[in-house]
Amino acid sequence: MKAGRLESIGGFFVRDVEKPAPGPDELLVRVEAAGICGTDRHLFRGEFPCRPPVTLGHEFSGIVEAAGAEVTHFRPGMRVTGDPNIHCGRCPQCRRGRVNLCENLTAIGIHRDGGFAEYVLVPEAQAHELPLSLPPEHGAFCEPLACCLHGVDMAGILPGSSVLVLGGGVIGMLVVQLARLAGATSVVLSTRQASRRKLAEEIGATATHDASTGDIDCGLIEPGGLLPGGADVVIECAGVAETVRQAPKLARNGGTVVILGVLPQGEKVDFEPFDLLFREVRILTSFLNPFTHGRAAALIASGAIAVDPLVSRRIGLDELPDAVANPPRPGEVKVLVIPGAR
Repeated sequence: MKAGRLESIGGFFVRDVEKPAPGPDELLVRVEAAGICGTDRHLFRGEFPCRPPVTLGHEFSGIVEAAGAEVTHFRPGMRVTGDPNIHCGRCPQCRRGRVNLCENLTAIGIHRDGGFAEYVLVPEAQAHELPLSLPPEHGAFCEPLACCLHGVDMAGILPGSSVLVLGGGVIGMLVVQLARLAGATSVVLSTRQASRRKLAEEIGATATHDASTGDIDCGLIEPGGLLPGGADVVIECAGVAETVRQAPKLARNGGTVVILGVLPQGEKVDFEPFDLLFREVRILTSFLNPFTHGRAAALIASGAIAVDPLVSRRIGLDELPDAVANPPRPGEVKVLVIPGAR
């Protein structure tokens, strides 16, 4: 079979590899769609730890082709999404229920072979069923949505509150929709790209802000702006030092900031503790998807989250190295890899 392999930092290739066979508790899944994540580009550039050589791809779904002898809840022909993050269940963090902080955490597509391939192995415990009636590509959004759910859970968005989303990539677009579902009445997305602002308003943002105007306060938090005095909740989804630095300034007094975007390892950001202290702004960080993947699958299956508008283009495996090695194209939100495409 063909697979997209990270063989070294900056060395990503499509190779012919042996089709895997499932172990006793594993599913062999024929991949229908896999999403390219910003983390995949960080892995390519050596900005996020992993274990090459490895097949990348941690956002995927597909059809079960074979099941190991000890598998009890899944059978061939079922559609599944795979939660890539595998916790040990034994370390102190797992015993506290903080499975995303597991001391022995491994991830499909980072530490073990993932979904940028025609087939992927998924432990039964990591699989979640999706309906066969669901469009095949929708399942690839379960993993990013699960991560967004954790961040939105941490934010504690209340009905009637205001939310500012920084960043117009797929994470920002999903957070906009989750914030509306949580009952926020003002959901503003800030991004530089006009096409993304237009899309955000089409899928639920009550307003958008052009981040390229220079002064981030302009049009946002000053009197007469979109969010006078600041937002109840600011969620940073861009994974950029500039927006992480800006986020606390855009929260109201007593507000909450959630850092959801992934910055390169080693990136530093300055804050002013005096300002944070005297305005009592909470800064939280959200990592991975503890116990949220099943909820994400249910939301995707229900149709409550619009994902079709977020698909910018579809590519085959042969186009994958170029897509991973380069930044997203202007206006691009989500690129899906369709392994069966020719």
